[in-house]
Amino acid sequence: MNVDISAALLERDDEHAAQTPARIESDAQAIEAAQRLANAFAQEAALRDRERRLPWAELDAFVASGLWTITVPREFGGPGVRNGTLAEVTATIAAADGSLGQIPQNHFYALEVLRVGGSVEQQRFFYERVLAGERFGNALAEIGHKDFLRRTRLSRDAQGWRIDGRKFYCTGALYAHWIPTLVVREEDGRDVTYLVFVPRSAQGVTITDDWDGFGQRVTGSGSVQFDGVRVEPQWIVPFQTSFERATTIGPLAQIIHAAIDLGQARGAFDAALRFVRERSRPWIDARVERAADDPLTIAQFGDLYARLSAAEALVRRAGRYVDAAQAAPGEQSVAEASIAVAEARALTTTIALDAGSRLFELAGTAATLDGLGLDRFWRNARTHTLHDPVRWKYHAIGNFYLNDALPPRHGAL
Repeated sequence: MNVDISAALLERDDEHAAQTPARIESDAQAIEAAQRLANAFAQEAALRDRERRLPWAELDAFVASGLWTITVPREFGGPGVRNGTLAEVTATIAAADGSLGQIPQNHFYALEVLRVGGSVEQQRFFYERVLAGERFGNALAEIGHKDFLRRTRLSRDAQGWRIDGRKFYCTGALYAHWIPTLVVREEDGRDVTYLVFVPRSAQGVTITDDWDGFGQRVTGSGSVQFDGVRVEPQWIVPFQTSFERATTIGPLAQIIHAAIDLGQARGAFDAALRFVRERSRPWIDARVERAADDPLTIAQFGDLYARLSAAEALVRRAGRYVDAAQAAPGEQSVAEASIAVAEARALTTTIALDAGSRLFELAGTAATLDGLGLDRFWRNARTHTLHDPVRWKYHAIGNFYLNDALPPRHGAL
C-alpha cells in the first residue's frame, strides 16, 4: 500500500468536518462512554483489520463522544480527567479494536506538550479547537535516520516561517485536522527542537497511506511530506526546553502506550474465554466433556488472569504517580512517575504478547481459521509493543532502585 491520499482527504473535509463533541463532565462519565463505544467498535473490528478498512465513521463517533477532550484542563473548559481514567478509556477501546485505541495516543501527547510548554494564548487556542471537535495526529519520527529530528527543519525567510522534510510512523495524521510535527531550527549554532501544529489542509502537506505493518493496520501510520509549508508563529510550541527540566510529557505518553497493550491483552483474554467455552474440544487425556473443564486449561486461564490483573493494578498505580507529578513537577516526582509507568509497561508488554499467543494454545487449531481474525490480537500487540524496547524499561527500573539513578528525560520513558 502506497497511496498519496492528499486529494482524497481534502474531499473528505466536508463529510468529516469537526462537529462539537458531547461534553464529558466526570471520570465516571468518560469510562461509561468508552464502554459504550467499545461495544460498538468490537462488532466489525476483525473485518476492518482483514480488509484494512479505514475507520472514518468510528473515529467520528469516537470524537463526537467527547472522549478526545478528556485531558483538556478544567480551567480551559475541559474535563481534566485523572491519568488513570485516560488509561482506562484507552484500554477499553483498545480491547475492542487495537488500532482505534492507538489513534488518539499522539493527540493526547500533543495536548500534554501544549500544557507543559505552550503559552497561555497557544493553550487557549488549541484547547478550543479540541473542544470544537478537531483532532491531532503526529509527524514525529523519520524512518531510517539515526537522528530522527535532523531532516525536518523549521526556517524563516522574507515570507515568514516554513517547514521542509519527510516523516514516517505518522499515526493518526491520516485522520487529523492538525498534524503536530517535530522540527529543528538552528539557533546560536545549535539545533533547537519545536513542535509545530500544522493544518492538514495546508499547501505543501502530502499525506501518503504507506503503512503496511502486519499489525495495527488501520492506525494511519504512514508518511507525511512537508514542502515549504507555511506556518504561523502561534503554531510553534517549544519542545526541547520541556525536556531540559522535569516534566510529565514522557510518563504521559508512556502510560497511554501501556494502556493500549493492556487493552490488547484484555481483548485476547476475552476472546480465548469465549472460544474455549463455546467451541474448543477437550484434550483426550483430560477425560472431560467440555474444554472449559480441562484442569490444565483452567490453570492456564488462572495464570493469565492473575498477571492481567497485576498489569491493570500497575497501570492504575502509574496513573496516580503521573497525577502527582503533574500537580507538583520536580526531579523526584517525575522520576517516580517515569519508573511507575515503566513498571506498568514492562508487564503490559509481556501480558499482551502472552495472551495473544496463548489464545491459540488454549483454544486449539479451529481458532486459527482466517475468517475469525483472532490473530489480530497477537499481531497488534507485537507491532505496538515495538515502540520502545521493554529491555530498557527493566534497565531503568533496576538502575533507579539499585543505583538511585534518575531515568532519562525523553518521550520513550
